[in-house]
Amino acid sequence: MKLGIAGSGMIVRDLFRFIHDVNGIELEAIASTPKSIDKVKKMAADEGIKKYYPDYQHLLDDDEIEVMYIASPNHLHYSMCKEALEHGKHVICEKPFTSRVEELEELNEIAKSKKLLLLEAISTQYLPNVLKIKELLPELGQIKIFSANYSQYSSRYDAFKQGNILPAFDYTKSGGALMDLNIYNIHLAVALFGKPKKVHYDANIEKNIDTSGIITLDYGSFKAALIAAKDCKAPIMTSIQGDKGSIIIHTPANTLIGFDHLLNDNTTTPYALQDNKHRMYFEFVEFVKIFNEMSFDKADEMMKNSLIAMDIATKARMSAGVRFKADEAYE
Repeated sequence: MKLGIAGSGMIVRDLFRFIHDVNGIELEAIASTPKSIDKVKKMAADEGIKKYYPDYQHLLDDDEIEVMYIASPNHLHYSMCKEALEHGKHVICEKPFTSRVEELEELNEIAKSKKLLLLEAISTQYLPNVLKIKELLPELGQIKIFSANYSQYSSRYDAFKQGNILPAFDYTKSGGALMDLNIYNIHLAVALFGKPKKVHYDANIEKNIDTSGIITLDYGSFKAALIAAKDCKAPIMTSIQGDKGSIIIHTPANTLIGFDHLLNDNTTTPYALQDNKHRMYFEFVEFVKIFNEMSFDKADEMMKNSLIAMDIATKARMSAGVRFKADEAYE
């Protein structure tokens, strides 16, 4: 897999913490904006990337690149994915996939028509501990409550309160607590339980963006509450409660480095299956496998989860009255 990297922010720095341990990936090129050219030049030198470019167009025009990794700000995901697909590139896009579900539906149709792979880089769907939890769910009996809290005070919130609105809190750039943090809780719910019957979001809104809030999901036989905050913090915890036992997670859904399996007879079994590997390692190992095998069936399976997650995110935002710049085209 000859990879082109679009972006040079924090998530790309995370990528370099593990990507050299993933067999089957060649770092072909990296590009950011002209003002970041010195940064990408240094990244290329430090990480053994063959080429660096001052803009995205150069990546698109590079025929050596087979797969594009989109790690740009949220509001650019849709347009950059679309351009990559139209240039015949397979695409891996960082979360959240798009600003709203209709954009992802369009991208999926383009990918299918061109026989290209389109995948979301979302660790929660691939972590071994998540897959183990899914395996253990029947032992909990009838699920009654799913609760996930990912609250993390953002240093950018201080600037936000002073009127300096950075992308993480910018409604024109598809920011906010839901898209930054609660999207992981959404993906965990989807990985374990699929599509809910109803979605609602009660959000704390400042300057047109949700700084924190609670999503409620109705699965019919049980209910889910997904909490995320960037304007306050609390102990991070997720619990899955059934009438025969529960699962308790004390780390965010995007890392989920371990969990406890508790049964009503007071039996407790701890699990930690990820061998201290970086949270993103597992998804990229799977991406290489999907690419090498051209496994469109597996890509379709993961796309179904991404579509459900983005549908939840879109419905939640609409119910709370949080509108992005990207919504204007659909109103």
